[in-house]
Amino acid sequence: MNTTQLKLQQSIEVTVQPRYLPEQSNEELAEYTFAYTVSIANNSEQSVQLLARHWIITDGNNTIREIEGEGVVGQQPDIMPGQSYSYSSGAILSTKTGTMEGSYKMRSFEGIDFNAVIEPFGLIHPSSLQ
Repeated sequence: MNTTQLKLQQSIEVTVQPRYLPEQSNEELAEYTFAYTVSIANNSEQSVQLLARHWIITDGNNTIREIEGEGVVGQQPDIMPGQSYSYSSGAILSTKTGTMEGSYKMRSFEGIDFNAVIEPFGLIHPSSLQ
């Protein structure tokens, strides 16, 4: 990774707010549904585009699923300097707890590709907090 890629990577801030969705879960069938809202802030001086996503989802049994695809929620958004982009999505686990982490493949408008890191975050059923 060159200096420009590193600077761009460090200038993209990804925050995630997960929540459990009891109304969409079926605990008798071990289907625990979680939603999460992601905010991607562009703190760089360049416009960037989100091209692809890579998620690593680990449930409470340490079963790992990887999900890769173009864009997010059907879009490949452009994020201007000082702006942010938010979206919501979800995941279904077979356990009450798990984690998600990953990265977004990004491209600056100058054509420089880099990855924006999605730090690990927890998917936690409320009863697991007691």
